[in-house]
Amino acid sequence: QVQLVESGGGLVQAGGSLRLSCAPSLRRFSYYAMGWFRQAPGKEREFVAAIRWSGTNTYYADSVKGRFTISRDNAKNTVYLQMNSLKPEDTAVYYCATANANSGLYYPTPYEYWGQGTQVTVSS
Repeated sequence: QVQLVESGGGLVQAGGSLRLSCAPSLRRFSYYAMGWFRQAPGKEREFVAAIRWSGTNTYYADSVKGRFTISRDNAKNTVYLQMNSLKPEDTAVYYCATANANSGLYYPTPYEYWGQGTQVTVSS
């Protein structure tokens, strides 16, 4: 059973920054694309960002482009989501997930394992 442990969530004022981390218990972490999704109360889970196995290709939702940066350290089996210029509408539970494909990363379909989520709250 693959486990994904997210950390780094919390409460921050608008305009502030947070960095989320996710460390999957995968034997070959570098083989997998990784993604971040979020779900706000009363809303569906939505795509935030994704990164291919090599780290050279990244993808972002329009709502976070230019503010969030996804990266990975394959030596540490960890993927990060640096979130800057946070807005109240970024408030949500953030989930990381492993993908068993390198296409369709904007959608939940290729993601096989999911973390439990970490709460991010941005106050105005």
